[in-house]
Amino acid sequence: MTASSDWLLYGANGYTGRLIAAEAVRRGARPILAGRSAEKIEPLARTLDCPARVFPLDDPSRIGPHLAGVRAVLHCAGPFSATAAPMREACLGAGVHYLDLTGEIDVIEAAAAQHERAVAAGVCLLPAVGFDVVPSDCLAAMLAQRLPGARRLELAFVFTGSMSPGTAKTTLEAIPRGGRVRIGGRIERVPTAWKTLEVPFPGGPRWAMTAPWGDVATAWHTTGIPDIEVYVAVPRGQIRWIRRARPLLGAFGYAPVRRLAQWWIRHFLSGPSPQALDQSTAAFWGRVTDGAGRHVEATLRTPGGYPLTVWAALGSLERVLAGSVAPGFATPAKAFGPEFILEHPEAELRWL
Repeated sequence: MTASSDWLLYGANGYTGRLIAAEAVRRGARPILAGRSAEKIEPLARTLDCPARVFPLDDPSRIGPHLAGVRAVLHCAGPFSATAAPMREACLGAGVHYLDLTGEIDVIEAAAAQHERAVAAGVCLLPAVGFDVVPSDCLAAMLAQRLPGARRLELAFVFTGSMSPGTAKTTLEAIPRGGRVRIGGRIERVPTAWKTLEVPFPGGPRWAMTAPWGDVATAWHTTGIPDIEVYVAVPRGQIRWIRRARPLLGAFGYAPVRRLAQWWIRHFLSGPSPQALDQSTAAFWGRVTDGAGRHVEATLRTPGGYPLTVWAALGSLERVLAGSVAPGFATPAKAFGPEFILEHPEAELRWL
């Protein structure tokens, strides 16, 4: 990576941000480390010998001056439902490329709606360049190539390891909204654990339930397939419990309950240890089906969520800074090609 400080990492003090910052420096880069807390950002910047900038995201018009001299922003501060819009607006106004790690459907769709503005501004808008959704988006694209005219896409994933505080906060925000799928090209709300499926993952079959994963948004932009469902592996007994608890899940939308859960996350969740990161793994499965009932299936093995996010985010950023991505909104597979994920030395694709 370039050693010049021409890109900014916002949310550098968070769990994932620290991992990305450390790896960027190891590769010879000196990103501008940014966030809203001087007490957290400035010591990290001194440790990594990087420049620092401190500013909040509450007003896009006040963010712009902090982007002076910056060619691209890698935005890592979630929940993105609260932080993506102001940073994206500031980047569009300043002519700065925007990348983030969101997996939130509404955030991805909001970025897609700004495509024409981004093209006019010469800005790349690339949300979801982490674990959600780089591997699954690439898998969806490769499946679609194998079966042109597919009408249905099913994706599923399973991973080992625990969540970081930021990921937990984003998950907490999503709980009251239930499930999401795409039907006839439109994103529709469905109950939590709406459908279940026994999935032939590489390590053996696992039960999985529908989840509002980012591919419900991105896979349609990547493939044009109108019906999309995404599943996450969950023990079958837990799926039954989740379905029984549906009436209670809405309570997370109430401020007192949400504040209590956020307090618990802040005080008791620190993210996976370095050893756990090294041992973490993930697996994906996908199937496309056309109108005649023909189908194609494949599985994909990758490292776990956080190591893969670091690799994918920095790889995406490198391509943007190299000028190899056209301005406008794009999904990972659209921007970098369906086989982007296969550039990782541990990625393993298998056609079933």
